[in-house]
Amino acid sequence: MPELPEVETTLRGISPHIKNQTVSKVIIRQPKLRWPIPSELPRLIEQHTLLSLSRRAKYLLLHFDTGTLLIHLGMSGSLRVLANNTPPAKHDYFEIAFTHNKSIRLTDPRRFGAVLWLGTEPYQHSLLSKLGPEPLSEQLTGAYLYAQSRQKKVNIKQFLMNQNIVTGVGNIYCTEVLHYTGISPVRAAGNISLKRYNSLVTQIKSTLSRAIEQGGTTLRDFVGGDGKPGYFKQELSAYGRSGLPCKQCAKPLSEIKQAQRTTIYCTHCQT
Repeated sequence: MPELPEVETTLRGISPHIKNQTVSKVIIRQPKLRWPIPSELPRLIEQHTLLSLSRRAKYLLLHFDTGTLLIHLGMSGSLRVLANNTPPAKHDYFEIAFTHNKSIRLTDPRRFGAVLWLGTEPYQHSLLSKLGPEPLSEQLTGAYLYAQSRQKKVNIKQFLMNQNIVTGVGNIYCTEVLHYTGISPVRAAGNISLKRYNSLVTQIKSTLSRAIEQGGTTLRDFVGGDGKPGYFKQELSAYGRSGLPCKQCAKPLSEIKQAQRTTIYCTHCQT
């Protein structure tokens, strides 16, 4: 699933091509994604200029004078910049064509993505209103996570992946951060010290920043908005390495399930 670095990479890839451009046509080839694509969308943005683009958590936000369009890539989606009238492939379900002969096209094989109209007050929408601080922002600190975690019996991995606590720390990068900091993913969030939370925040910011610089992690279907793959997969220390030697102690990495997600960690180095 595309995580925060992949979504940020997509944002940076498509923005120079479409910012300040006018929409000529909205093409809805399959309206039934995770939620139905609003049928009134052509009326809302055709002949309007895309003023700016931003990201909140794993959501891409396209801002028009009439309101904000939200795009989510789902489990295996990608958003590409193409020339207008490029023949659609099988899973190319949504497209915005611009007057300068370029389009952005959402490809979503599993149809878990979303295209929603948020109106003029996007951050009050239910998908955005309760999200925690961005992981690369100054609002995310060790002291904040420490305070939020007190009396919490949930394991630290589920705690960090709770989008109401902090946004965008998904399974891949959470696995990596816990491995880098030597914290066991099964440890209760409420039993972790302030010092270790400070280390966690440092690693969250460092890991996500490095992943963004390298274009994200190429896993299955992800490609960036410019069509180029990410290269962070080459740096993964734990995720996807079950049974392989730990890069720190050489003992085999263990695999468990937490909340229906795979967790890989070192039982020797992570305590």
